[in-house]
Amino acid sequence: MNPLLIIMLILLVVSGVGLVIFILLHSGKGTGISDMIASSMYSTQTGTSIIEKNLDRITIICAVVFLLSLIVLMVIYPHGSIVR
Repeated sequence: MNPLLIIMLILLVVSGVGLVIFILLHSGKGTGISDMIASSMYSTQTGTSIIEKNLDRITIICAVVFLLSLIVLMVIYPHGSIVR
């Protein structure tokens, strides 16, 4: 297997698992894991906590890495060429 293929597949899997984990950590309607961890760190101006903002940023980064690695795999290895 090509080293580029291995790196892209690892990035795809790690970012995909990260996306699932960080999306599940988001709070729905004020009751979530992030609210239980840092209920005292709320900002009164925006209504969201610092942890929630960081969780949003990490989720967006995981999504961008996932999409970029998927696009690179689609461009470099078109349908059917990864088998051989």
